[in-house]
Amino acid sequence: MELKEQVRAFITSNFYVANPAALADSTSLLDSGTVDSTGMLEVIFFIEETFGIKVDYSEMVPDNLDSIERIANFVSRKKHPA
Repeated sequence: MELKEQVRAFITSNFYVANPAALADSTSLLDSGTVDSTGMLEVIFFIEETFGIKVDYSEMVPDNLDSIERIANFVSRKKHPA
């Protein structure tokens, strides 16, 4: 399964998403109300457990975690550093 698909599957199955097909990869999960601050901890736990990476406190920012696309890009960078 592609990285974005795994993230999307987690988000849509663990949080209320009225219309999963309408949730764009670039939609802000926080601004849209899909995920709240507590839910973000669940997202971080999912990332660490599923992909075997550690999310440092300094990396817990919207640029890394606020959309399906950003999460997938973050995981990719962590798994394959330049």
